Amino acid sequence: MLLHHHFVRIAKKFENKTAIIDRTTGKNISYGKALIASLILADKFRKFEEGFIGIMIPTSAGCALSILGVLMSGRTPVMVNYSTGAAQNCEYTQKKCALRTIITSKALLEKINCPRVPGMIFIEDILAKVSILGKIKAALRAKLPVERLLKKIHGGEEDDNVAVLFTSGSEKDPKAVLLTHRNISANLVGISKVFDLSAEDIFLANLPFFHVFGLTANLWLPLYYGMTIVTYANPLDFKNICDIIREEKITFVVGTPIFMWGYLRKSAPGDFATCRIMLTGADKTPDSLREEFLHKHNIALLEGYGCTEASPVISVNSPAANRVGSVGQPLPNVKVRVENYETGEECGVGEIGKILVKGENIMKGYFDDFEATTLSIRHGWYDTGDMGYHDAEGYLWHVGRLKRFMKIGGEMVSLIRVENVLEHLLPEEISCCVVEVPDSVRGAKIVAAITQKIDEKMILKKMSEELPNIALPKHFVVIEDLPKMGSGKIDFRRITEMVRDMLQRG
Repeated sequence: MLLHHHFVRIAKKFENKTAIIDRTTGKNISYGKALIASLILADKFRKFEEGFIGIMIPTSAGCALSILGVLMSGRTPVMVNYSTGAAQNCEYTQKKCALRTIITSKALLEKINCPRVPGMIFIEDILAKVSILGKIKAALRAKLPVERLLKKIHGGEEDDNVAVLFTSGSEKDPKAVLLTHRNISANLVGISKVFDLSAEDIFLANLPFFHVFGLTANLWLPLYYGMTIVTYANPLDFKNICDIIREEKITFVVGTPIFMWGYLRKSAPGDFATCRIMLTGADKTPDSLREEFLHKHNIALLEGYGCTEASPVISVNSPAANRVGSVGQPLPNVKVRVENYETGEECGVGEIGKILVKGENIMKGYFDDFEATTLSIRHGWYDTGDMGYHDAEGYLWHVGRLKRFMKIGGEMVSLIRVENVLEHLLPEEISCCVVEVPDSVRGAKIVAAITQKIDEKMILKKMSEELPNIALPKHFVVIEDLPKMGSGKIDFRRITEMVRDMLQRG
């Protein structure tokens, strides 16, 4: 399935239905008008170089239509992260993907105080130059029968690139992930077999489209069904988002645990009354978050698991099959293998090992990085770099990144496990992150970064009741604001660097 072709079919089917309610700009756009706007933008984008075109626009109708227009023009959108270091990310993208043009917004640059980078083209300028004749031509084309209209836009094959997305860079420099129409389509089909979805659903879209969680779940999934998408550019505007969910009668919400905590704390009972599904991913979901959601809103918060390279969903809990604490069962069209990280043998039930994934949702590869691609994909199996296990009923349990395990005295210690124990002992207002840093004696040691000072002796005494001595933090350092990625995930790489610097300074 070519995603932009599927959009055309959906837009023709639901021509008069509202496609996008943009709560940032106050604009409501029907599927028919979205189709016309996409055709207009496609005409504009055909004037740019072939191949890759960068897109750096906040989650909005403008970003959604730009993605569609780029695909209809025969180019591939490369999604640029604007949440941190936008200018540097633009330059990195241009160099990594050998592209020049980046479609962005003057309003965005002004809001995030980002300097202009050579090659930037502003969506405001593009739209200002749309002529009356151009609008009429696009409107007339939109009226053509579907098959004739599809011949007027770029075709291609299912294995053509549909997007380039960058890995988070939370542990190393971001890699450019090539996702195809087949990859994301397979994920949409798999998700559809798990959840009871329809065109009647109203989907909240407030995750950034430069992350695969946002691109697949907030854009392509609702478009796949012809749902109404309610966009809002700032997922951290917790109170306003609660109002939007209530006012627009949202039925489906996805987000990271950090965002869900914000919605929980700023919401009033009844705000989420229309929500059929509230799903978290991209990071571990604390038990306390689930418990408080259930208590305050009578909503069972569902948890899923995925990664950029898997388009992204690998496994997910659903209303019909929800095992609290697990990351759910693999999608019906996704195979998951858990193997011993040293021997490569398949693990038995309950045995922790590396999580490998196979399916049509697995990426084509990393752009211009054959070595990283071949190291990650072997015989069709993608090595997620994560550790976990299957239970007897086939639910997958995620226990952390392999890189978040460390060997001390011949024993494997899970930093996630240490973090979970510490998290339960800390007051609610204190956050933590446990990292590994070099040690001149043991080679490595565990350090806990916390947002406020604590009684370390008391905490360590309580931790020792659940953890062996080798797993106890050797130091506590205070970082008042733990760095996060644009998705809301903790930036382990940056925190580790900060911890190392603080310990070196004494």
